[in-house]
Amino acid sequence: MIKNAGTEESIRRWNDFAKSYAADQTEQGDLSRRWLLNPAILSLIGDIKGKRVLDAGCGEGYLSRMLDNRGAKVTAVDYSTSMLDIAKKRTTKVDAITFQQGNCEDLSFLQSKSFDCIVSNMVIQDLANYEQAFQEMHRLLVAGGTFVFSILHPCFVTPEYGWERGEDGEPSHWKVDKYFYEGAYEQDFGDKENMLFFHRTLTSYVNTLTKTGFVLEELVEPQPSKEILEAHPEAALKLRRPDFIVFKLRRRG
Repeated sequence: MIKNAGTEESIRRWNDFAKSYAADQTEQGDLSRRWLLNPAILSLIGDIKGKRVLDAGCGEGYLSRMLDNRGAKVTAVDYSTSMLDIAKKRTTKVDAITFQQGNCEDLSFLQSKSFDCIVSNMVIQDLANYEQAFQEMHRLLVAGGTFVFSILHPCFVTPEYGWERGEDGEPSHWKVDKYFYEGAYEQDFGDKENMLFFHRTLTSYVNTLTKTGFVLEELVEPQPSKEILEAHPEAALKLRRPDFIVFKLRRRG
């Protein structure tokens, strides 16, 4: 747990990690995205052909390209300039996607009510001021617009977590601790240094979303499909607890 850490520190670490992170991303992301997150997100957003879609926190841009291939008019923003440089280089269709640098806590350069759908994939936990980010998503959506976002599951990925193992070295049970702590902590993820994340309780997320003016329509705790389990038996470990949770919300009025 880290005191007084903010989004600027998260940006610095992501800029430093961008090249190494992007090296592990395919055109469908990493394993967790291919096995778990992509199926859930794409199912929740539904048909987006011809719709104006914001990829809020696009990283190296794989999801932006998937959305574009589904016929959406995609704007993609990220707070890491290094990530954006990689995203632009990997996007081969000229002018297919509008990339812009910006922190999801303040996207004032984008016009209000200018998007039919916003997708934010594994980004909100990187932001110190998630309340402001939700307000920005609400401002940018048209009335009735859809907001789909994924995060680390706050009930199972806490500031202290991990497998407890038996004498044989096999996972026996999943430990969580410090659930009610809200703030910054480091996770063992990165190369030169650990990445910075911001933990909140599930209660805080849901209450903040409803107070902002969103209606919660659906929740998904992704698990591997039968096809994935048949092709990759090692994915069965993902059936023992959810790593992620995906929200589908709608802007009221």
